[in-house]
Amino acid sequence: MSVQERKERERADRERLIVATARELAEQHGWDAVTTRRLAERIEYSQPVLYSHFRGKREIIGAVALEGAAEMAAAVRAAASALPGPRARVAALARAYLDFAARNPAVYDAMFQLDGGLAFAHEDTPEPLKDAFAALLESLGEVAGDGIHPGLFTEVFWAALHGLATLTRAGRLPPGDTEQRVELLVERLAII
Repeated sequence: MSVQERKERERADRERLIVATARELAEQHGWDAVTTRRLAERIEYSQPVLYSHFRGKREIIGAVALEGAAEMAAAVRAAASALPGPRARVAALARAYLDFAARNPAVYDAMFQLDGGLAFAHEDTPEPLKDAFAALLESLGEVAGDGIHPGLFTEVFWAALHGLATLTRAGRLPPGDTEQRVELLVERLAII
């Protein structure tokens, strides 16, 4: 291995450490606890080293969001892929999405609530965000209905899932009724 390759590998390792540490701090104490000073202390590097990877907290939030989008896409695909029939796939997708949001609240916030400097629904949207939407579209597109654009239907279904996730987490909806909400969503919105 050349010196350059080793340096690149070490840089990539440091970057992963920064993102993992930011994510851990955010999940434990909220995003307000994630500061460059605290991150530098936790990873045992100086703040200038941290700034050589990310210009600031906004870019770190963006990196966490991209990692989370990839994880959510994998979770949704895994849940829906093994099931026969569109109804079962859509219900599994909805459960996997809501479960991901509940298990990873800080990551979910980085993806959809906080400014991570990422473009959504544009040409320059990062690939992990496009792939997360594609993971939803794969199952939802087949149940959009006649004359309804699959992408538009996926956006509406996603918006409903996002609303359920955020309202439940905020204590506005009782958590015990999640399964009934999923069933209603699947039955009424995705007419199968």
